[in-house]
Amino acid sequence: MARAGLTTERLVRAGAELADEVGFEQVTVSALARRFDVKVASLYSHVRNSHDLKTGIALLALAELADRGSTALAGRAGKDALAAFADVYRDYAREHPGRYAAAQLRLDPETAAASAGVRHARMTRAILRGYDLAEPDQTHAVRLLGSVFHGYVSLEMGGGFSHSAPDTEETWARIVDALDALLRNWPAREPHTVSPGRWTSHRQPRPADPAP
Repeated sequence: MARAGLTTERLVRAGAELADEVGFEQVTVSALARRFDVKVASLYSHVRNSHDLKTGIALLALAELADRGSTALAGRAGKDALAAFADVYRDYAREHPGRYAAAQLRLDPETAAASAGVRHARMTRAILRGYDLAEPDQTHAVRLLGSVFHGYVSLEMGGGFSHSAPDTEETWARIVDALDALLRNWPAREPHTVSPGRWTSHRQPRPADPAP
């Protein structure tokens, strides 16, 4: 019988807190049971297994990030919106490292389509529309922003910039400046040229070439 007071929502939130404390990879149903001082079996009526628990934490993190992003972007456009959006991700990662890691969990297509991840994509594209980017460049830019934000935040959280100058805040501001400049001057796509004896992804490989 399920222990009184335990619900799926409560367990997921407790799992999110645990992730921030010990790391997302360390979150299991067993660890959560110890946190509530109950037997593991008491939790199985609310979460099927550790993956189910982690998926719940990922969905919670995505929703929290989307809510923050929506609030931060209200009334903003252009570089102002870009900087606010970037800060949302960086601040959330520093405040909730475990939840931020959870937000990177790969979800199955159906779960992902129903998650707040869709709101993230819409907000990013709303920012990019202010830079007059059309497809497919808009999708390229979405991927660029995600790569830069996540890459910098991950390196910073891992201590990669702890022993060098200038200050990481200054670097972060310069990165936003650089992204804004790039988005305002997005390079036009030039036709691919093929050098003699070489081929690009737009050509079929020669018979002698090894399979990719």
